[in-house]
Formats: sequence, C-alpha cells, structure tokens
Amino acid sequence: MSVAQPLIKVGIVAGEPSGDAIAASLIRALKAEFPQLEFVGIAGPKMQSAGAKSWFDMEMLSVRGYVEVLRRFRKIYAMRRELRSRLEREKVRLFIGVDAPDFNLGLERDLKRAGIITVHYVSPSIWAWRGERIHKIKAAVDHMLTIFPFEQAIYDKAGIASTYVGHPFADEFPKTNPRDAARTQLRLKPAQLVVSLLPGSRQTELDYHAALFIDTARVLLKQFPDATFLVPLATRETREQFDAMKWKMGAQDLPLQILFGHANLALAAADVALVASGTATLEAAMLRCPHVVAYRMAPTTFRMMKRKAYLPYVGLPNILAGEWLVPELLQDDATPDNLAQAMGNWIRHRDLANRARTRFGEIHQTLAVCNSVRVVEALRPLLTPLLGGNNSVGQHAAQGAAFAEATRVAA
Repeated sequence: MSVAQPLIKVGIVAGEPSGDAIAASLIRALKAEFPQLEFVGIAGPKMQSAGAKSWFDMEMLSVRGYVEVLRRFRKIYAMRRELRSRLEREKVRLFIGVDAPDFNLGLERDLKRAGIITVHYVSPSIWAWRGERIHKIKAAVDHMLTIFPFEQAIYDKAGIASTYVGHPFADEFPKTNPRDAARTQLRLKPAQLVVSLLPGSRQTELDYHAALFIDTARVLLKQFPDATFLVPLATRETREQFDAMKWKMGAQDLPLQILFGHANLALAAADVALVASGTATLEAAMLRCPHVVAYRMAPTTFRMMKRKAYLPYVGLPNILAGEWLVPELLQDDATPDNLAQAMGNWIRHRDLANRARTRFGEIHQTLAVCNSVRVVEALRPLLTPLLGGNNSVGQHAAQGAAFAEATRVAA
C-alpha cells in the first residue's frame, strides 16, 4: 500500500494575462512531474485552471509605467507585504515570480532572506534599459529562467544561476502559417481583409489606446472599405472599457468584432495587426502576422524610459531580429493617420509582408526548444531536496531524450 506524499507549497505570482499564460504552462509541466506540489499566491484564470490557488486579484498588478504604478502604490505595497507574510506563515518552500519584476523582485529579495528558494521566470529586459537592475536581481533570485537565447550570457557574467528554457508559446504555436485554419474557426472568408486590433491587456493601457485604435480603424476603413476588424480583449473589465469607449465615440457602425480572449486566433487570422507593445508583439511574429507596434503612456513615464533605453527599438520582434522588422510608432508619433499608413503599407506590399513572415518563422524556430521539459529539468535540482530527495514520478527516458535533443538544437 503506497503512502500519499505530503503536499509541498510553492508560491507563485503573475501580474498580467501574458504572465498568467506562461505561469499556467509552468504549473502544468511541474505538476505532471511533481504531483505533490501545491501552487499558491497571485494567479490569473489560466493559472487557476492549471491548479493554482489565488489569494489576491491579479488585476491589481496589471499596470505599466512609473506614473501608473504610483497611482496604486499604497494598495500594491500593502498587498505585497500581506502576501509575503502569508507565504512565510504557510511555510512555502519555493517561490516563482513570473515576470512583473517591479513587484516580484522586491518580494523575492525578502523571501530569499527568509530562507525560501526564489526563482524568477522571464528576465527583466535589462539588455534594453535599466541594466543596473542586475544587482537587485542577484540579491533576490536564486535561479533565473530566461526565454530568449542571448540572455543567459548576461547572467553568467553576473554570476547568477540561469537556464534558457525558450518560450512556452513557441512550442504550442504551429510551425507553418496558421491563417487558413484560424479563419475557418472564426468563420471568416479566405479572401476577406482582416485586421486585428490589440490595444493591451491592462485597463491602464486601454486608457491610452482604446480611442486611438478605434480612430485608426476609422481611417483605415476609408482606405480599405471591405476590411473587418477583430478586437480580442483579455478580461471582462477591458472588454467593458473598450465597449464604453466605442459608444462614447459613436463608433457602433464600425465593423469591430470584439472577442473575449482568443488574441492568438485573431492574430493568426489577420492580414495585418495593430499591437500595443509587449508580449503580444512576439506572439504576432510567431503567428506570422505582419503588424505595427504602437504605444502611449504618461508623458513623464515615456521621458524617463526613453532616457534609460539602450536599444533603438522596443518591439520584441525587432529586438530579436536586430533590425527594423516591424514599424514602431510611440507616444506622439502614434496617431491614427500614421498608424493607418503603416498598416496600409503591409496590405499594399504583399512581397514585404511575405518576407516578414519568413523572418518571423526564423525567430519562432529559435524559441521553440521544448520549454516544458527545460523548465522541469532546470527546477528539478531545487525541488528534489524539498521532496525528500527521491522523486520517481514521470522520470521517463523519452523526456530525457527530448531535453538532450532540445539542448543540442539550441547549441
């Protein structure tokens, strides 16, 4: 008769929908290998579906920028303090912060001082701006899981243990253009001109982007009267916010089809997309969708970030390609006329769009390295001692072979 193994509590925090999806993939991979793990902390709906328990509302952390964070600072600080106390009180053995570095790194530092093993998943973009954060990371993190291949060298140089695990979405997304299948699923005609609008996953992003994206659709529709627009929104709050702006602007007659979630399906089906800067730009690239990057924020935040930037671009496809692969229009340059012109260029010049799709495929290939296997293998040395040093669940030869092959390909 086998004896049930005691549950081992693992703290986990994600701060926005993209982190929720990445964390959910991690939870599923780890629970398949270590079923005695129990994940607790701040979790979005996808993490909760994967088995995590959420003690606080993730939406509180879904802000970006100095000014925007300051507006919620007291509530966020109080939540982090309460979360830290509860994690310690409930004897969490390992903590995994998923992205959200401004919240998670401070929490990880305090937990590490308390003797809890800390892991950070998705490196802060210290290669793009605020490189001095490497010292804060070293004080806070026992192990960094990176999603881009060039990041590991940065941590090796700083003496911080790290593992390149690739991007979980890269393994899930099809390796060929998914346009036809996505259109069939959305009941769109093969020859229909489809434009996807992704104004952001945070309410604070829609404050700056909802009206801008609606006005851009109006301008583009004058150039391409047969176009139809897909607007995937991540939460009930952002959907209601966008709907309210559409009514306020008298845009009910625009062919805007609002989707609840399904951002990846909307990107896969589109001829072109307008995407708020962030993880969605990388998803657009991996789904072979030509797109334009747009972003607005508080003027003070924009000036501060611009002064600290090291690279000429902010979109992840451009950063990974090392060139201007997709247009970026930020702050005052992000006007409806400018955005519609840039999107129209993709539509008119199909040869350029096809070349971009080829480069997107190359980027996708570098990130598809068996993420779930790499995550498990990276965290196994940290988890095995917590589990009594004897974990036999799921240690199959096939998985070891897959990890070896992923390592060989990445090298």
